[in-house]
Amino acid sequence: EVRLVESGGGLVQAGQSMRLSCTASGFIFDHYSMGWFRQAPGKGREGVASIGNSGGMTTYANAVQGRFTISTDNARNTVYLQMDSLTPDDTAVYYCAADPNNLATLWARAYEHWGQGIQVTVSA
Repeated sequence: EVRLVESGGGLVQAGQSMRLSCTASGFIFDHYSMGWFRQAPGKGREGVASIGNSGGMTTYANAVQGRFTISTDNARNTVYLQMDSLTPDDTAVYYCAADPNNLATLWARAYEHWGQGIQVTVSA
């Protein structure tokens, strides 16, 4: 059974940092590219960051470029999203996802497996 389990969300103040983790099981983690997506209330799901299976290729949405960093630990089957200089606009449910074709894209349809999502709230 494929599982992606996010952790590390919660409430922070603007300007602070937070790190999300997503631990995978049920598939060969280092064969997949991984992505983080988010969905704010009343908005569609948007790609935030992605990373190739070798960890060498990363892609970021313009809104988070320079503030967020995606990384993987293949020994732990885990992908991280380090989020710095958070603003209230970053408030959303964050999802991790796995892409078997290693496209490392922010296009949601490329992703086959999804986590259940975790809430991140940034107060002003």
